[in-house]
Amino acid sequence: MADIKGIIFDMDGVILDTETICFRTWEIAGNEFHLTDIEKAQHACLGMNKPDTISTLRRLYGNNFEAERFLERTSELFSQIETTDGIQLMPYAEETLSCLVKKYTVALATSTRREKASRQLENAGVKKYFSSLTFGDMVTHSKPEPEIYLMACRSAGLKPEECAAVEDSPNGIRSAYAAGMQCIMIPDKIQPTDEMRKCCTHICKSLKELQTIL
Repeated sequence: MADIKGIIFDMDGVILDTETICFRTWEIAGNEFHLTDIEKAQHACLGMNKPDTISTLRRLYGNNFEAERFLERTSELFSQIETTDGIQLMPYAEETLSCLVKKYTVALATSTRREKASRQLENAGVKKYFSSLTFGDMVTHSKPEPEIYLMACRSAGLKPEECAAVEDSPNGIRSAYAAGMQCIMIPDKIQPTDEMRKCCTHICKSLKELQTIL
């Protein structure tokens, strides 16, 4: 990819297999709260930070929906699963990071809050690969707005047009595309739509395939 100097990764579903756990926790909590179309809600919120997730849940389930309490419950469930089972790296994650860091500035842009994401990356042994990290609680508007990727590019000391974003979610792709970056999608829970295909320079099946195009 000509003129690309930096690769900015999403975390959940790209580096860490956290979305598998998240989908489990939302399904359990959704049943407890008697919610319908919980999978639709998950897809709508994928890639968002907490404030925007709360707004989206209230848009879907009404202004009186106890979104904070719902998210507290999903967080409790997530912590239980994380403590019991741990969080796995996505296939080829460390191999890919160790390869790309030799050729590019490698950074992170995740909607997850700083404390949680830092701990998870440290525990997984991959935090060391990122020259800069931008978290969801550092921005006012999360994905799909471009703010987090614009901040990540600045933190990396690069212009958006010099960077490629690696994402798995539609909201993440929309965010990076709006920031003026090249977009690479590695689908995890959601398959690419025609809209996503138009936004993406490449769509890869895995991080292993990503290594072949960079």
